[in-house]
Amino acid sequence: MTSLRTLRLARQVAASCRGRAIARAYAVQADLKPNTSYRSVTHPDSSAPQETHDLIASHTQYLLNTYARPPILFTHGKGCTLTDSSGRTYLDFTAGIAVTALGHSDDGVNKVIAEQSAKLSHASNLYWNEYAGELAKLLIDLTREHGGLGMTPDGKEGGKVFFSNSGTEANEGALKFARKYGKEKGGDSKIGIVCFTNAFHGRSMGALSVTPNPKYQAPFAPLIPDVRVGELNDMDKEKMLALIDEKTCGVIVEPIQGEGGVTAAKTEWLEMVATRCREVGAALIYDEIQCGLFRSGTMWAHSSFPPSAQPDIVTMAKPLANGFPIGAIMVRDSVASVISVGSHGTTFGGQPLATRIGVHVLSRLSKPDFASNLKSTAAHLDTLLSRLPGLFPGLIQETLRGRGLIRGIGFKDEKAPAELVKRARERGVLLLSAGSDAVRCVPALIVSKDECDQAIGVMESCLAMMVEEGWGKA
Repeated sequence: MTSLRTLRLARQVAASCRGRAIARAYAVQADLKPNTSYRSVTHPDSSAPQETHDLIASHTQYLLNTYARPPILFTHGKGCTLTDSSGRTYLDFTAGIAVTALGHSDDGVNKVIAEQSAKLSHASNLYWNEYAGELAKLLIDLTREHGGLGMTPDGKEGGKVFFSNSGTEANEGALKFARKYGKEKGGDSKIGIVCFTNAFHGRSMGALSVTPNPKYQAPFAPLIPDVRVGELNDMDKEKMLALIDEKTCGVIVEPIQGEGGVTAAKTEWLEMVATRCREVGAALIYDEIQCGLFRSGTMWAHSSFPPSAQPDIVTMAKPLANGFPIGAIMVRDSVASVISVGSHGTTFGGQPLATRIGVHVLSRLSKPDFASNLKSTAAHLDTLLSRLPGLFPGLIQETLRGRGLIRGIGFKDEKAPAELVKRARERGVLLLSAGSDAVRCVPALIVSKDECDQAIGVMESCLAMMVEEGWGKA
C-alpha cells in the first residue's frame, strides 16, 4: 500500500513544479509499489436483489436492445456517488459520460429546476423566453474573457448561439451551417466535409458520416456523400492541401478526442488545419462536447490556442445543464451572417427550463475559486496517474493522454481496458473505456482529491492482480 508520506511528498512536488514532466518523473520514482488495498470484490455485478432482476427482465421486453449493460440499477446519487437498488454506493468516475460537472443531485441545480418547472418549462421557439438569450450572452461573454472562437476581450469579434437538445444535434446543426456557409461563399459545388481518424461526433446520419469507425458506420451505409477522412496530427502539408480543397465547406475536429481514445490534437497541427481552412474559405468546427466547458482546465480546450488555430464554430453539450438535455452551437459573426430565418430549427432547444439551468451551471463553473480548485485537483490526479506507467510497464503505455479532468490511460493490450473497467466496477468505482486501447477518467468537476486517491487506488489494485495473472507479458 502506498505510504501517506510518499503521496504527500508527490503532491507537494506536483504543486510546486512547473511542467508535468518533472512531477510525473518524481511521482513514478517516489514509490514503485502499487496500492493493493482494494483486492476484494465488494460490488459483484450478480448480487442485485431479485426485484431488480425482475424489473430488468420486464423492461427488456419493451426497450430496444442497443446497450450491453450489467444488472445494476441506480436509484439515486449525490456528488460523485451513485447508489444502486441494493443500497451499494459507487464512486462515479464517469460523471454520466462527462456530463454531471457539478455532481449528482446538486442542491443548486435542484432548486433551479423546481423553481422554473413551477413557473414555465416550455413554450416553443415561436416566442421569446427569459433565459435563452441570457445563456447565449453568458457563453459569448465568457468565451471573450477566457479565449476561444477567435474572440478577444476588446469585443471586436462577435458571435451568436443556437441551442439544441444534445451534442449530436449540435454537430448536425454545425455541419448544416458549414454547408450553407460554403454554398454562400463558393457556390453549390462547395459542399465537401473533412473529419479525422478516431473521431466521434454522434450517431445521427450527418454526425455519423464524420465518425469514421466501421463499427458505427457500416450497418447504416451509404452515409452522406463528399466526406473525406484525414489522419489526426499528420503534419504532411501536401496531404493537407489535397485533403482540404476549394470544394471543402467545413472541417470538424475534436481538440481532445473523447470516445476515440482521449487523444489531443497538436496545436501546431490545428494551426495548419485552420490556415488551410482560411485559404479555401471552409468553416472550421471544433467539437468540444466532451472536452469543453472547463473539463480540460480552461473554458475551452482551444482557449489558449493562438489566433491562427481558432475555429469558426464550436459545439457543446454534455455538462452545460448538468444532465438536463441541452446542446449548443456557437458561431463567429462571419458564419452567423449566412444563417437566416428558416435555416434551422428545433422544438425543444432553447426552452426556458434547460437554458435557466445552463445559466446556473455555467455561472458556477466559471467562478475563479471553482477554476482554482479544479486546477489543484487535476494536478493531484495527474500525479497519481503518472505512477501507472512505471508501476505496470508491461500493461500501460508510457505517455498518458489528455489534460485537466479528461484523462486517458493507454494500454498495450487492447483487451485490458474492458477488463479494468469491469474489475473496478466490482470494487465500487465506475470507469469508462475509450477508443480501442484506453480507459477514460472524466469525473465530475467537483471531485475531491480523496476521491481521486480512491479511484486510482482501486485501479492500481486491479492492475496488480491482472499482472499477477499474466496480463502484460510479452
